[in-house]
Amino acid sequence: MTRRHLLGLVAAGSGMALAACNSSPGPVATGEKKGAAREPRVDATSVRRMLVYRDPECGCCEAWADIARAEGYAVTVENRADMAAVKTRYGVPDQLASCHTAVIGGYAIEGHVPMRHVARLLHDKPRNIRGIAVPGMPRGSPGMEMPDGSADAFEVMAFSSDGKVSEFRA
Repeated sequence: MTRRHLLGLVAAGSGMALAACNSSPGPVATGEKKGAAREPRVDATSVRRMLVYRDPECGCCEAWADIARAEGYAVTVENRADMAAVKTRYGVPDQLASCHTAVIGGYAIEGHVPMRHVARLLHDKPRNIRGIAVPGMPRGSPGMEMPDGSADAFEVMAFSSDGKVSEFRA
């Protein structure tokens, strides 16, 4: 093996290592099966960027996205007619479904979750959960405020890749 050949191999290996460091897999990394469990990945660039998938017929999702923007998140809203497929892709259990699904820092945020819970999730970075949810569309939850101030009781729930559901406290 010549010195030139050895230097070429070192350069190629270094380039591949740098490329791997700069890549960030999307919600389903290459080689994973659709819907396969994965560990959340949180990096400094993704912590404040939020993608909200919403049904184009639903207006409260924009209200929740506006609340997230007011808290300093960089929110992009994407209208999707196939919300059931979005929820399946991010592992949202059927019993926790709501009108919109947000993705931030490798986690799914389902429905009208208060921002303090989102902040806690991103701060603590629990590895044993895939996301948090407020099931349904409870009156008085963020984005579902009522003119008369009426509100329904609701809990924020955590869900894991293996389907376990538990209460999530901020």
